[in-house]
Amino acid sequence: MALSSTQPLTLGDLKALGVEILKDVGPKRKDALETLEISSVLDLLQTYPRRWIDRTNEARISDIEVGVDSLVLVKVINVRSVRTKTKKMMVNVSTGDGSGKLSVTFFNQPWRAKQLEPGMQVSVFGKPEMRNGYLQMTNPIVDLIGDRTGKIVPIYAQSEKVRIFTWHIAAWVEESLNRCVARGFAETLPETVITRLGLVRRSTAFRDIHMPESFVARDAARRRLAFDEVFRLQMVLVARKRALERELRGFQHRISGSLIDRFASSLPFPLTGAQTRVIREISEDLVLARPMHRLLQGDVGSGKTIVAVQTMLCSVQGGHQAAIMAPTEVLAEQHASSIRQLLDGLQIPDDTNLLGDRPLCVELLTSRVTGEARRKILTGVADGTIDILIGTHALIQESVVFSRLGVIVIDEQHRFGVEQRAALRDKAINNPNGSMPDVLTMTATPIPRTAALTVYGDLDVSVLDELPPGRTPIATRWVNGAESEKMMWDEIRKRLAEGQQAYVVCPLIDESEKLEVASAEKTFHDLQAGELKSVRVGLLHGRMSSSEKEATMNAFRAQKIDVLVATTVIEVGVDVPNATAMVILDADRFGIAQLHQLRGRVGRGAISSECYLVTSAEEPGPRVQALVATTDGFELAEIDLDLRGEGAIKDTRQKGRSDLNLASLRRDRDLIELARAAAFEIVDADPLLTSHATLRDELELLLTEEEIEFLFKS
Repeated sequence: MALSSTQPLTLGDLKALGVEILKDVGPKRKDALETLEISSVLDLLQTYPRRWIDRTNEARISDIEVGVDSLVLVKVINVRSVRTKTKKMMVNVSTGDGSGKLSVTFFNQPWRAKQLEPGMQVSVFGKPEMRNGYLQMTNPIVDLIGDRTGKIVPIYAQSEKVRIFTWHIAAWVEESLNRCVARGFAETLPETVITRLGLVRRSTAFRDIHMPESFVARDAARRRLAFDEVFRLQMVLVARKRALERELRGFQHRISGSLIDRFASSLPFPLTGAQTRVIREISEDLVLARPMHRLLQGDVGSGKTIVAVQTMLCSVQGGHQAAIMAPTEVLAEQHASSIRQLLDGLQIPDDTNLLGDRPLCVELLTSRVTGEARRKILTGVADGTIDILIGTHALIQESVVFSRLGVIVIDEQHRFGVEQRAALRDKAINNPNGSMPDVLTMTATPIPRTAALTVYGDLDVSVLDELPPGRTPIATRWVNGAESEKMMWDEIRKRLAEGQQAYVVCPLIDESEKLEVASAEKTFHDLQAGELKSVRVGLLHGRMSSSEKEATMNAFRAQKIDVLVATTVIEVGVDVPNATAMVILDADRFGIAQLHQLRGRVGRGAISSECYLVTSAEEPGPRVQALVATTDGFELAEIDLDLRGEGAIKDTRQKGRSDLNLASLRRDRDLIELARAAAFEIVDADPLLTSHATLRDELELLLTEEEIEFLFKS
């Protein structure tokens, strides 16, 4: 292992050292390690233990209790395979630890006979039971310990297929760490940050994560290495944010004036405190000469549309255009309807007009707008006579050319790809001085704060966490069994008799042999013939044509349909205040965010609303329990993160090699905040990291080319 230099080792140095320099790593084991994505000493040291066994506090066989999950370290005495009467293979393993004997039985795991050999040390974790006077575990979790000694033994992921076991990894890690001692590991964090946050040094962290003397030492090591992971990520996001602010020219919009005043005075209700706060945050961005990049989080019904309209009017007031892009035609049409209603009769002051004012022009552009109507809109966008354009991805087509696009609002931003969002921004090529439009992205899916700082960390974040007056709370109930279903349908029919409307949501369009879930079409026919035979029932799903969907929704809005049976096509964008009840069939098939979005289709008027979550399970699952317990979308987002983990959230960043190994969005909320503050401190003082060469090299090593391009753009 070429470690002759006296300089501290960087992660780049370790990446350059192949595993073949380690003892007993020949060509075959080198290839085997590569199947585990370990090709360098750095890969090896970043292959962290998946758990640790405390040998100073291990249970003895004589101490374990029947029926209580237990972990014991034992020696294999003998192994035998037998075939049961039903022709299945059973492997019986006799083990002991000096204090007693434990029989371990594996069903349908014939490979255990080759894995476990007499004399081998293993840890077994399971629930012991008494069989024929002997303690026995059935199909326990097994870790092969080998002859590892020490107070705390690390357990690594291992592969039977390529014959790489935990003791192999542990031995190579120990050898690597021992050969790094003389030089130690280079620090990338400023001493001030290490001291202020009470972090252990990197050399200590790498040793104590793999070979801790105590669990206190292991936890301190994990905290430092997890901090490094989120810190690298925040460095990219913060540097990207600062680079965009530094290099891109934006509009300095007029945030006050007669148009804004007229809009404010036309509102039939006062703004909430949250809306006032968010509008102020956005306004502070709009007056700056750099383009805004802000994420607006607002729970279902929190009044995001008002904020979006005010933002767009700031652009229009200064003689620029605004656009809002929605992911579906249904949502784009809903925006067009609600925005036109909000702006109905609003006049723009115009000195060139004899009357001193002109009407505000709002148009809708989707794939359904064709022929002369489409040509007229394209002309109006190009010559600037259209002030606000609402649409779907149709807005990013080459034929759409804006005259002077000043503000872009992107709704449900997670449904658009990076390329689609960039294409809309490129529509500003005609702007004077190359000014980039201000961008407000919105989501009605509340995001946990730590996830927002990670997934959207290069954006400023505003939160609408207050519902406008007049919105009624939604009572959510779990329904299971014939009796509770009967009570539910009785309540639905009672509401319908009073002139209200309802939704019935199903997860699939057609029957599926693989998934025993309700089909929208079957449910539609069954309800027409059964529980709802005396009312008007409509059907809406994604396989219908656009015109069919539009006709159905218009009929529902016009109260010509009493109950709408639908798939999740109604998840966003459907606003029918008279709809006060929702039935979600097979609710345990949906995620928390989707259930919350669906529930948000009711409770949009003054009448109290109910949502029924129907499942066939004997007990409500954790997601159903969460929906019954709270209507707070932000609380649900945190619960969802705890239940699902952060894998899906991490993937949305498309980070490539910079994935988190130790850090957790759930467990390390504090570290993410601290890492972000440290990143701002460094980037603001040294934007191109000229005084932080080791950190710069490390980011280049561990991050993707796309991230590096943003980070080191001069």
